[in-house]
Amino acid sequence: MRSGRVLVLALLFTAACGYHVAGRADLMPKDIHTIAIPAFQNVTTRYRLTQHLAKAVAREFLTRTRYRVVADPDQGDAILFGAVVNYIAYPTVFDPRTGRASGMQSVVVLNIRLVRRGTGEILYQNPALRVDNRYEISADQEAYFEESDAALARVSQAAARKVVSAILENF
Repeated sequence: MRSGRVLVLALLFTAACGYHVAGRADLMPKDIHTIAIPAFQNVTTRYRLTQHLAKAVAREFLTRTRYRVVADPDQGDAILFGAVVNYIAYPTVFDPRTGRASGMQSVVVLNIRLVRRGTGEILYQNPALRVDNRYEISADQEAYFEESDAALARVSQAAARKVVSAILENF
């Protein structure tokens, strides 16, 4: 009987500790309903990355959260400012037959800031949010260049997931 009480108490304490499933918390202020996501800035040479990134972050907010997303900063309760501050891609696997890269690792570093529009209060900020993404590239030489857009889309999706999770969990 005593061990049953101890078990119940232990369950109550662990339930009250604030544990949650990763990616499911929403610690944003309850008065934020609309998030404006203007185009991201880019200080790298990968100019197309920012085209994919703002769209991917908007899509991630729409599919995972209750927030409405707009592009016009004057229409949002909060504004998400983003900038790509670094992009590195390097081969990790080589095709032994051709010597060409068949696997790539990319690293994107973002400066992210979510600001309450009316007051300028910073709700979330991370000047060096790092996103790592590994992907395979085609061994076909003609498809190699077509793959770059798909790779940028995958990197953008991975970055979008990380940005939205970080904002929702306020890390």
